[in-house]
Amino acid sequence: MVTAENTGSVLNSYHRKMMGPVLNALRELGGSAARPQVHEQVAKDLSISDQDAKFKKAVDFARLTLVFGGYIEPVTTTGVWTLTDSGRTVDMTAELASDIIRQRNRYDREQRDRKTVADNALGDSGVPEKKYWSYRSGSKAERWQSDLQNSVMLIGYGAVGNLTQYDSKNDIQQALQNIYGLSSAPTNVANELWDFVHDMNLGDVIVAVDGHRGILGIGEVSSDYEYHASDADDLTHMRQIAWTDLSNDHIVMESKKQFHNMTLKEITGNLDMVHQIDALIDDGALNDDDMSDMRTVEPYSREQFLNEVYVDERTYDNLVAALARKKNIILMGAPGVGKTFMAKRLAYSIMGEKDSKRVEMVQFHQNYSYEDFMLGYRPTDTGFELRYGVFYEFCKRAEIDEDRPYYFIIDEINRGNLSKIFGELFMLMESDKRGLRLQLPYADELFSIPRNVFIIGMMNTADRSLAMIDYALRRRFAFIELEPGFDTDGFDAYRRALNSERFNGLIAAVRNLNRRIAEDDSLGKGFRIGHSYFCGLTPDTVNEQTLSGIVEYELIPLLEEYWFDEPEIVKEEADKLRKAIQ
Repeated sequence: MVTAENTGSVLNSYHRKMMGPVLNALRELGGSAARPQVHEQVAKDLSISDQDAKFKKAVDFARLTLVFGGYIEPVTTTGVWTLTDSGRTVDMTAELASDIIRQRNRYDREQRDRKTVADNALGDSGVPEKKYWSYRSGSKAERWQSDLQNSVMLIGYGAVGNLTQYDSKNDIQQALQNIYGLSSAPTNVANELWDFVHDMNLGDVIVAVDGHRGILGIGEVSSDYEYHASDADDLTHMRQIAWTDLSNDHIVMESKKQFHNMTLKEITGNLDMVHQIDALIDDGALNDDDMSDMRTVEPYSREQFLNEVYVDERTYDNLVAALARKKNIILMGAPGVGKTFMAKRLAYSIMGEKDSKRVEMVQFHQNYSYEDFMLGYRPTDTGFELRYGVFYEFCKRAEIDEDRPYYFIIDEINRGNLSKIFGELFMLMESDKRGLRLQLPYADELFSIPRNVFIIGMMNTADRSLAMIDYALRRRFAFIELEPGFDTDGFDAYRRALNSERFNGLIAAVRNLNRRIAEDDSLGKGFRIGHSYFCGLTPDTVNEQTLSGIVEYELIPLLEEYWFDEPEIVKEEADKLRKAIQ
């Protein structure tokens, strides 16, 4: 996740140097001052004549880090910064500033890990995607200039008090109805307030809107939720935002799509809108020092891959070589060998960093179409319009960044009608046809798959009901079968770290079971049980109850499907698994 405090070594260095000057400026201003005053005082003290975007953001991020360190109070009056007792006396040395930043970054990582446990199933743990939100600063954007000046976004209904006191959306809804005397349940408002506190994250993108299509500015969330009680103003719910103003002499930039009328609305799922916002950032509508240059990209190496993904070095090297040669590979394997978990990490390891902007994942299914994948006409309120699909958009992003590789990942690739989905891409995806342009059927334009685009597909070898991969497609991919990783060094280290006899016994029983599955003529090695069923445990959770749950609710139902006409085999193997964890 992008965070305002964790913006890479360059920005960390810059805002670390600003921490002392911010404290000194506040001391010179009497211990408390509005944000613009602090900017001016710091610039004056440092003899900086031009307060550009990079300078202001460094000062703002320094303030956030000082709040974390306990040297500046969380904002109690909109836009006002106030020193704590410690802040008035501390000697902010370079060593102390670096230590505070390290503590803050460590805290951010821990928070991100807690929030992204659910992403493990998609193989993206630790790399959560940012969200996009539309925001109205007043019904007619009358507060925009104030929000911009104070680097905030504000939501009303202050009479309900601090929103962190409510345990659910229903609680907020009931409070709104009681306090404001509403005759009907304010579901939308309750959702907005809940999202503002719980679903919005540091680093999310905020689009300040005006009317149905106007874009006034784009910002990045740079603080957690803050509540500021006020008798004079209902706008008590606040977050700090690093805004970039896109309005110019009252000329408002227009969105291709209409925004919702709500004060706050997540728009992450509206890909057309998100792509336009990304284009505004990437195409230079924002300053060079804007938030798009402040993403933290975590390094990721071959060694990290081998520690996290339980394959041996030879398999990894074969994967990398096949992908470089064919540009398209399909990872095959039994359920639970970690295909999805592996795919993104394979891309990251080759890139050398966890750059999620250069990796896209989709999942095929029976109703997935060429229109979803490439382009096609879709109904609108007034008729039909041409819309571009996810692969088209991905290729266009890669095309303008040709010096770096991009990876398109397709889960369950054999569940879709591949001839229907790929169309003319059958030829274009060949490694020696990259860069070749063909006429698109729905648009008056030529299209090619860039040479820096690599495709990683995944399929379960245990899917009985699925058709074989189209032969025309098969020759365009390298097919790599993945083995259960019980014998790898990484899994062995994981097993030993758990230090559990029950776990060791269960793994031994599963290995024996896999041998029987592989020798069964009606099944074969493609139906073996993978290692991912047993991942994610700790010495505290690897107990009899947890292991019994894996056996009873994951493994035995799988065996019942494998040997649906031979219940005696199911009973025999189930008894062995149960006995292993007793």
